[in-house]
Amino acid sequence: MAEVIVVGSGVGGMVAALLLARDGHDVRIYERLPRLGGKLAEHRRDGFTFSIGPSLLTLPGLFLDLGLPLDLLELDELCRYRFADGSVLSTYRDPDRTAGEVDRLAPGEGRNWRAYHRWAERCLDAAMRTFFVGPLTGPVVEPPAPWRGGGALGRPDHAFPGTGAEAGGGGGDASRTGGRGGQVPRARLGDLFAVAPGRTLDALAGGFFRDARLRQYVDRYATYAGSNPYRAPAALGCVPAIEHGDGGWYVRGGLPRIADALAAALDKAGVEVRTETEVTEVIAGADRVRGVRTAGGEVTLADVVVVNADAAALYGRLLPDRTRLRRIAGLGLSSSAFLMLAAVEGRTEGMPHHSIVFSGDYRREFGDIFDRRRPPEDPTVYIGCPSVHDATMAPDGAESWSMLVNVPAGDPARWPMSPEAYAELVLERLASRGHDLSGRLRFLDLLTPADLRDRYGAWGGAIYGGAYGGPLASFRRPGNRGPRRGLYLVGGTAHPGGGLPLVAMGGRIVAELVARDLSRSGPRRGRARP
Repeated sequence: MAEVIVVGSGVGGMVAALLLARDGHDVRIYERLPRLGGKLAEHRRDGFTFSIGPSLLTLPGLFLDLGLPLDLLELDELCRYRFADGSVLSTYRDPDRTAGEVDRLAPGEGRNWRAYHRWAERCLDAAMRTFFVGPLTGPVVEPPAPWRGGGALGRPDHAFPGTGAEAGGGGGDASRTGGRGGQVPRARLGDLFAVAPGRTLDALAGGFFRDARLRQYVDRYATYAGSNPYRAPAALGCVPAIEHGDGGWYVRGGLPRIADALAAALDKAGVEVRTETEVTEVIAGADRVRGVRTAGGEVTLADVVVVNADAAALYGRLLPDRTRLRRIAGLGLSSSAFLMLAAVEGRTEGMPHHSIVFSGDYRREFGDIFDRRRPPEDPTVYIGCPSVHDATMAPDGAESWSMLVNVPAGDPARWPMSPEAYAELVLERLASRGHDLSGRLRFLDLLTPADLRDRYGAWGGAIYGGAYGGPLASFRRPGNRGPRRGLYLVGGTAHPGGGLPLVAMGGRIVAELVARDLSRSGPRRGRARP
């Protein structure tokens, strides 16, 4: 048994802590905030509840496989896209139905969407044998089994092709260690070519679609990683294979219920959780970690330290390392978010759960974000309206809208206008494109990159740490093993990246790396508290 400290309690850290505790280790979590869950959070006011983090769950088997009792709802309509010319594309769980919608929007492009979807499936298969199941040196865990059926008792009925994970792979068994006891996949020579190496996401989109609107639809997947589609690798285009293959899901009560379920599982597993306790230093010798120091001066020794914080915070403050910090800076910052939380009077006829209102010039929009470093003058707006499926999210006869605009990371005090003025600009753009909230707002609360920076310690408020820019971007992110023995990284700024599925995968990878490394060296010594 090893003494393990997890610094931070985002989803990746919670998954790693749970798996390590179930492996028999003595695990303690230190969290600076008064609650667990990191960015998987919500904002409540006057009977309204707003998601201020992830709003769509994919690959729910990653969490159900841990035995979490989640009340799931599968969405038929995944997202509704409204383009600047007023045309609309609805995408559905069923790929055939989506292809039909594409044909309705742009006659003749349905077959191209099918070809794109087949490419995305091949890309995802390759990722499930490589990128998603281990560090860049090779896979260490079995891929997550896709999930079928709703509710907390759903079970997987097949596996990703070519991964070696068998059908029905033990889903829902709380005794499992998160998929780390099955068959580890083997990479194939063709996996490298399956991800369209050397191509940008926008170039990939242009290879499949003639219609500019459909290229914009594909380019949007870069924002899942806070990146610029004109620079980001084509591999980000595999997302539709997940959404249409395994579905898009909502957790009744809001996605932060995942954090609640993880917290209950941690308690049951005997993990000690200390909230409102900030770690200010990772103590390490020349070759290995020794423990941590808190803001109150307490020193706790440990065999293993898992850092679930921004990698820049680790190498800039907790365990200073100029070389690694320069590498992170060289990636450039991902985008941040400007969140507008609207309490909307009345119900909106035909409102979908998830919708995107596109800008008229996507290239200019990303130029504003990543080059000119200012909020886009013509922004694309994501709208999440959970009230469509969940009456608990707003009072009777009202709706909660979480609206998100991608903006540059950094201090909003440097914007050419105040956040309040920018919110007015966004509302005007929405009104001109079919979403007029005039006279319907009970209140509008705002969250800026500065809020994300201060709450979560994110460098400049960047949601995903470094941006994915260039064909090798995926290989340049900080790895899961740190520069000292016993030090590990997990979370959106480390491999394999941000978003609920990826950070959960990262938690699984880290737990397995710890198990393998300890099996070779054994725990150093028990915990001591000088």
